[in-house]
Amino acid sequence: MATEADTAATSHRPMPAHIHPADVSLETALLALADPVRRTLVRDLAGSPDFSRTCGTFDVPVTKATLSRHFSVLRESGLLEQRDSGAKRFNRLRRAEFDERFPGLLDLVLRECAAGRPKSDA
Repeated sequence: MATEADTAATSHRPMPAHIHPADVSLETALLALADPVRRTLVRDLAGSPDFSRTCGTFDVPVTKATLSRHFSVLRESGLLEQRDSGAKRFNRLRRAEFDERFPGLLDLVLRECAAGRPKSDA
């Protein structure tokens, strides 16, 4: 019988491939950030500690398959790093690395996202 530690050490899927932001073109970065769902994912990750959010914890109006594709685009643009732990995939915004490659771009996108969000009462 498999233990919880055995399950955490293995995964039913291959580890995701990551592209370093230094290897990403401006066009690829802009295309990744052009989609409103991906901007929501980036905004939510920017406000969360590294590797604290699993893929299923984002409130976006897309199917699981479409969400998976959005995560793939973010990885391919150097914005996202993912780690598997058992059946869960945890996410981290690669902000420092992305900011080094594209200074100010994420700040601009996050400010635009914040300006478009309804203000809370808190």
